[in-house]
Amino acid sequence: MKIGANYLGNGQCEFTVWAPNSEAVAVKIVSPQERHLPMQQQEDGYWQLTGTEVYPGTLYYYQLNNGEDRPDPASYSQPEGVHRASQVIDHSFSWNDSNWTGIPLESMIMYELHVGTFTPEGTFEAIIPRLGDLRELGVNAIELMPIAQFPGDHPTEDKNAYRNWGYDGVYPFAAQNSYGGSKGLKQLVDACHQEGIAVVLDVVYNHFGPEGNYTRCFGPYFTKHYRTPWGDAINYDDAHSHHVRNFFLQNALYWLGEHHIDALRLDAVHAIYDFGAKHFLEELAANVADLSKEQERKIYLIAESDLNDPRVIRPVESGGYGIDGQWSDDFHHSLYSLLTGDNIGYYEDFGKCEHLAKAFQDTFVYDWKYSPHRRRFHGNSALDRSLSQFVVCIQNHDQVGNQPLGERLSRLVSFEALKLAAGAVLLSPYIPLLFMGEEYGEEAPFLYFVSHGDPDLIRAVRQGRKQEFAAFHLSGEPPDPESLETFNKCKLNWEKRKEGKYQSLWLLYQRLIQLRNTVPALVKLDRSTLEVGFEEDKKIVWWRRWSENNQVLCLMNFNHTETPFSPKLTNNSWNKLLDSADEQWQGPGSLLPKTISAGQELTLRSQSFTVYESSES
Repeated sequence: MKIGANYLGNGQCEFTVWAPNSEAVAVKIVSPQERHLPMQQQEDGYWQLTGTEVYPGTLYYYQLNNGEDRPDPASYSQPEGVHRASQVIDHSFSWNDSNWTGIPLESMIMYELHVGTFTPEGTFEAIIPRLGDLRELGVNAIELMPIAQFPGDHPTEDKNAYRNWGYDGVYPFAAQNSYGGSKGLKQLVDACHQEGIAVVLDVVYNHFGPEGNYTRCFGPYFTKHYRTPWGDAINYDDAHSHHVRNFFLQNALYWLGEHHIDALRLDAVHAIYDFGAKHFLEELAANVADLSKEQERKIYLIAESDLNDPRVIRPVESGGYGIDGQWSDDFHHSLYSLLTGDNIGYYEDFGKCEHLAKAFQDTFVYDWKYSPHRRRFHGNSALDRSLSQFVVCIQNHDQVGNQPLGERLSRLVSFEALKLAAGAVLLSPYIPLLFMGEEYGEEAPFLYFVSHGDPDLIRAVRQGRKQEFAAFHLSGEPPDPESLETFNKCKLNWEKRKEGKYQSLWLLYQRLIQLRNTVPALVKLDRSTLEVGFEEDKKIVWWRRWSENNQVLCLMNFNHTETPFSPKLTNNSWNKLLDSADEQWQGPGSLLPKTISAGQELTLRSQSFTVYESSES
């Protein structure tokens, strides 16, 4: 059954809710005129009603047998916040993307953004004028952080009252009202497709937020068999779990079908506990594959996983779940620790050139190797998986936001190191992901922020942040996540992208994306055409990639001093494509010749990268 309040037109609306523990369920219309509409019990605990004279804009609750009025768990709109009535909406929309066929996963240049802080307005609509700039940069896919309705402290007074990363969503079907709701999201997706930009949506299927979650009132959405960092796990394999699974399967198909979303990023799938013979992810992949065939466009699923387990992206016939791609944190951790010297927390497992070289060559650094931080063996080999199935970055919401002061890389390393980071990510053989503002060296922090209404919950969140950062030995307390000031500090300074060093970095990102898309050796994402090496004492990592007669050599110097290096070359002539030390990129000036050959000793500028190309007919 299709759950939720589905408007059929002509004042008719079909209400369907799963409430197996209730003896009676009614739709309570509260606006425009209060009415009680008893629902009919169907099979397997579903209740249904087709109401008349129910038009878009109607506000309603479900009234359960105990007399409690609760919002719809599958609400499509929560105009007055998470504790108030749900709203009937009309899903009809005039789309202009009939010719849209999508962007292949292996060709994506992803750009992660948070709707509330990407623009001063913090809405879907406000993103649209910036799409041309992103396309000019070379971005062809934006990834929206979660947009499911989350709490706000005074939701009817000020949209800035809604402050949240999005991972505290409690109505998975309701696009955040302060962002523009379902209609605003459709307008954004439609505009993106006109610009040749795909839309990836971050969805959370491992937990609900702590405030405004009334699903327990309706049925066994949770199980006590497993515990997550957020409490009881969602019920994917216990009694009645097939209806819980249906809830989330319908949610995925809702975003992909109704809103024309091109891919879903699945948050922390390692916290989806399912020990049944068919994992929820496998069932999800099968449903999305069917939708892809129906719509004649490839729709993708990309998982975030802490397990370093290639089973997530292996095909079902090989014992996998059939997910299309996944994030690789090992690449980030290797690169970040080399650039910053950080060895706190999980960074103690990284910090050597050897680690970054292995991340380039093998994807997972920990592929059933002993992890000192975890104090156990971790991960598995991904050598049987395509490089184009992995997404890598040097910054994202977690890696920036989980710093004590939300420091971006621009606040932690030199300008030369920022350019080196850009080269490592964008010229990698993986799918690159940029975090909003990274392309011009944004210096505003990205802090953790919330806006809860429960004083006890606010205290708990504040205390949790203090405990999380205890190992950092801060001189003061971390920024208050509940503060409006904390939220406002995270707004982008978008105008900087056309000024001074910020513009130079932006132009470098643009050039790197152009090289990635046009040089044959960089276009080809294949393990068999990749060779990686390193010299630990010199802090140099190098790699060579090729495609037929085209070869590319990249030399990356992580040393803080100029470093001599003699690359092992074929007898070909190698021509310089790009040197991050060039004055063109506001560097100190290159020490490398335009052309090099075998046996030649080079001097690499500190914290720089250089790209050479060789082509023979």
